[in-house]
Amino acid sequence: MNYLASIGSYAIMIREVFKKPTKWRIMKSLILKEIDELVYGSLGIIIFISFFIGAVVAIQTALNLTNPIIPRSLIGFATRQSVILEFAPTFVSIIMAGKVGSYITSSIGTMRVTEQIDALEVMGVNSLNYLVFPKIIAMLFYPFAIAISMYVGVFGGWIAGVFGGFLTSADFVSGLQTDFVPFHIAYAFIKTLIFAFIIATIPSFHGYYMKGGALEVGKASTTSFVWTSVVIIILNYLLTQLLLG
Repeated sequence: MNYLASIGSYAIMIREVFKKPTKWRIMKSLILKEIDELVYGSLGIIIFISFFIGAVVAIQTALNLTNPIIPRSLIGFATRQSVILEFAPTFVSIIMAGKVGSYITSSIGTMRVTEQIDALEVMGVNSLNYLVFPKIIAMLFYPFAIAISMYVGVFGGWIAGVFGGFLTSADFVSGLQTDFVPFHIAYAFIKTLIFAFIIATIPSFHGYYMKGGALEVGKASTTSFVWTSVVIIILNYLLTQLLLG
């Protein structure tokens, strides 16, 4: 019953976010601030993780190709498929649920504890629109970060494969071009946009509706990360079945 009540409260929150919008002059600066903090500020960790994920996939694929009949270009193929279909959109999104989601929950939760949200309501401001809407718009730029993640992941696989002596650069590029399906890119970005909305809203929900003091802010951040990750994993399964099944 508590889960159903939470889902109902979440749906009400999403509806309220788009009511009584804040003046564009103020909203524009809020959106730019959120883009800087949520997306641009996360590029470093995204690039770092993506590079080594691509490298590990290439190395593990190479080490398992023990049959001499199998072409070495399969390393490039496996790296491309793994990075584009799963690691970049899904694995990085779970990392972002921890980094960005915890930041969102703690920042809004702190405002709740210090009664800043109550002050916004007293001034006649729609606090949900003021706090959550800029985060949703900012996370629409998240697919650009995932595009960088895809490129860096494949590049990391090329570095590990070629300089590790597992295959030639020509073989890796040949594997990248083998049986390429353009829709896989679209599939990855569709998932990314949906995950971006989840990363922006579920942590906001846990921060906005939390009760208690500073200790509960930390608990709310942990809870939001768990639920954001669970929802991402479930949606990943459903979207894969729906779009690729």
